[in-house]
Amino acid sequence: MPPTALLTPDTVDLEAAALYDTAAWQHIVTNWAATAPEPTPRAGTEATELPTRSGEPTGDWRHLLTVPVDQLITTALAQIPPAPPTERPLPGRLGAALPDRLHTWRRIGQADIRPSVHLAYARQVLTEWGWQNEPYQTRNTRGARCLCGALLAAHRLGYGSTDTMHRAGAWILTELRTQGWTGLIGPWNRAPGRTADHAVALLDATIRRASYSGE
Repeated sequence: MPPTALLTPDTVDLEAAALYDTAAWQHIVTNWAATAPEPTPRAGTEATELPTRSGEPTGDWRHLLTVPVDQLITTALAQIPPAPPTERPLPGRLGAALPDRLHTWRRIGQADIRPSVHLAYARQVLTEWGWQNEPYQTRNTRGARCLCGALLAAHRLGYGSTDTMHRAGAWILTELRTQGWTGLIGPWNRAPGRTADHAVALLDATIRRASYSGE
């Protein structure tokens, strides 16, 4: 893992991709939306069987659904608002324009947080400091960040360890894969027609996914 001083948005992107490709992460991705096993009837009781449409009893309720279970989960998750970060305001416009390494002192004494909370702070960076998609720029002259730059800025401000930041990036890649994007975060951020609203919406969806997984 590279030391904090050497981190850049590109290294954050590559580290997140390397984590996403591990077998351990794929196990998380495969099982994050798994449903719980059917409950076992208590001793002395019998499970009530539901009638099928043909009138024959069955213990499986899934035939009653008019849409797939995965679609129900997706719809339910879309209704959950992103977890807001705790009240700790970002530095102002001058702070936004400073190099990220000059904020490292803010990490002193800060406890680690979950990836979903780190993502919420990255969202705050994008909404308060602005979003930009100029190629190979950490930030523009106004201090706006790209997606990976927002993750890095949140980390430097004390919101999450390096490992937490990389896990947050891996969750972004996980969400992008479900949307059909097969590349890294940076190229998605720089794609023609991309907007700040797209970036914030991606973070919102990723926060829901990571939160639902317990992260």
